[in-house]
Amino acid sequence: MSRKLSSLAPSWWDYTTLDRDLIDDAAALTPEQILALSRPGFKVVFYDTLQEFYCAEALEYIHAWKQATPDNPTGICGPIGPTEQLPLVAQMVNEMGLSLKNAHFWGMDEWVIQGRAVPPTHPLSFERCDREMCFNKISQNLVMPDSQLHFPTERISEFEASWNSGVRCVLMQGGQGDIKHWAFNDPLPRTGANQDSPPSAVEYRALGTRIVDLHPVTIAQNARTSGGGNVSLVPTQAVTVGPRETWMSEKVSIWHAGNHDNPFGQRLTALMISKSIVDTAVPMSLLADHPNVQFNYFRGGIGHCSVQMH
Repeated sequence: MSRKLSSLAPSWWDYTTLDRDLIDDAAALTPEQILALSRPGFKVVFYDTLQEFYCAEALEYIHAWKQATPDNPTGICGPIGPTEQLPLVAQMVNEMGLSLKNAHFWGMDEWVIQGRAVPPTHPLSFERCDREMCFNKISQNLVMPDSQLHFPTERISEFEASWNSGVRCVLMQGGQGDIKHWAFNDPLPRTGANQDSPPSAVEYRALGTRIVDLHPVTIAQNARTSGGGNVSLVPTQAVTVGPRETWMSEKVSIWHAGNHDNPFGQRLTALMISKSIVDTAVPMSLLADHPNVQFNYFRGGIGHCSVQMH
């Protein structure tokens, strides 16, 4: 029998198609119970202040890049959202005098309009944000060559080649969207073979870097977080790093400051990963099968799921 329709977008899959018992169990989790969801391969960490939170996030860049040598280049795949860590990364690199000549960086995703990735001149460009908030702030004698900054575009084979070039991705870092994605690995439309059930985990895991149609919730979220609510400003497609590249990363680190996904979402995916409940209507749940995943929470952003009328 076909699963229930989404409450958010009936022609798409998403977390509202899950069983009610799972929804209720996630909503009932206290912060202490979230912390107790750690298991081998999945670690939950709390930070009491935003200063600690973003400092620790920035340090992940430093730890990854410090491992880089001429014979063993290393890199990190990083997000736009959160962005607060980016200037801290540049400040740390400059203060340490850390040479990045053997280090690499992969951008997670980029907006696509009419089949082409937006240029860095676009006001919402992720490449522009990475450069302005981080790489342009690093001393020229320390920053990596531009050829070692890998930003996804519609030329997907070029981006994939950078992943297969022998550079070790120490870490994939990101946030979590309202639709429970990492990067723009959104749930899929409810069409064709996926009309009655979402794709299997095996099918979804096989997806590499690709141009995707964005779930309506993702479009609305990015309007809220980056465009002052102006939905018409946000493209409806993007190019995104896929699960295939994610599983090439030695560790996946997700950062919950409370600014992107809500209290319920922060609970749901942690519960599903901890209990190995994998469902591609909740793409983040696929990380249950990755060998090294860490969820990082700002304690003040965890909130609660009780009813409050505003």
